[in-house]
Amino acid sequence: MSVRALVLCFVLPGMAAAQGYAGLGREAEGFAPVTPPAVLAFPRDHGPHPGFRIEWWYLTANLRGSDGQDYGAQWTLFRQALAPGPEGEGWSSPVAWMGHAAVTSADRQRSAETFARGGIGQAGVAIAPFRAWIDDWTMMGGSGPGDALADLRLAAHGADFAYELHATADLPPVPEGAGGYSVKSDAGQASYYYSQPFYRIAGTLTLDGRGVAVTGEGWLDREWSSQPLGPDQLGWDWFALHLEGGAKVMLYAMRSRDAAPFVTGTWIGADGRATPLAGDAIRLAPRGWTETEGRRLPTEWHVEIPDFGLAVDTEPLNAQSWMAVAYPYWEGPIRVRGSHPGLGYLEMTGYR
Repeated sequence: MSVRALVLCFVLPGMAAAQGYAGLGREAEGFAPVTPPAVLAFPRDHGPHPGFRIEWWYLTANLRGSDGQDYGAQWTLFRQALAPGPEGEGWSSPVAWMGHAAVTSADRQRSAETFARGGIGQAGVAIAPFRAWIDDWTMMGGSGPGDALADLRLAAHGADFAYELHATADLPPVPEGAGGYSVKSDAGQASYYYSQPFYRIAGTLTLDGRGVAVTGEGWLDREWSSQPLGPDQLGWDWFALHLEGGAKVMLYAMRSRDAAPFVTGTWIGADGRATPLAGDAIRLAPRGWTETEGRRLPTEWHVEIPDFGLAVDTEPLNAQSWMAVAYPYWEGPIRVRGSHPGLGYLEMTGYR
């Protein structure tokens, strides 16, 4: 048995056969429910949420290198409670942590994955000062008087890449959905969800031992839930768009076996004001497909939001942006063309 398989058997028992992508559609008996209204509070909600089954700290960055090339970078920390009840200390803690990191270029996707057991200090999140970590991958907050996520330093590495990035934002985090209460299905599955989409990024990528200075834009998602998918939902297509002029857009389509996708999103003005978008306000359709790892995925999309005059097409920087991790998915930077040019990120899960 490989070390990775051993870790999966130890920290993620029973997940492979669970419902929905990565078991996120399983019943959540004993875990804290997600109910309206959301009452977001900072810095409290930058930290972990004991009682809920799953949450993540998820940053993506669209970057331009000093070599004239475009890149994408990802830093993600997942917290997973394997059973309800007190989190505890030491090896008896029922909490597992998983980290994903990636650097995408036009010709290559580089990714890495790491695991940790909760309760032993190998991974975690602290609020004051803000620090998220797993092994030596870190997301460190500044020590100033402002929001703890307004000034971040990130570091991660894999076998053939590393990065150190500095992310700063002038505007506060943005609630997704109804003030942070984000519905995922007609049956009422939901999460608490906010974003920081206004990062300016600067730093260095190291690829095969070669350093490249980069600058760009970043987007951080914070989300926690106990059952974010309905039992019949297979996965999602998620978009985070940085548009010329400063507006931002978050969209997702939750795909089901036998029903139309559940679509929703948020239009975020350049001033940070968020306008929730119902499914009938969004037109989202694939327009180009890619074969990757034995799967056929919609890597090019057409997106319309008529109320804001948006009609754009997206295309990937690298159509083979496959994350070959324990629960594999597609994640990579995209270009946006049409009424509102820009850049962004696309994530697609649950394709078989």
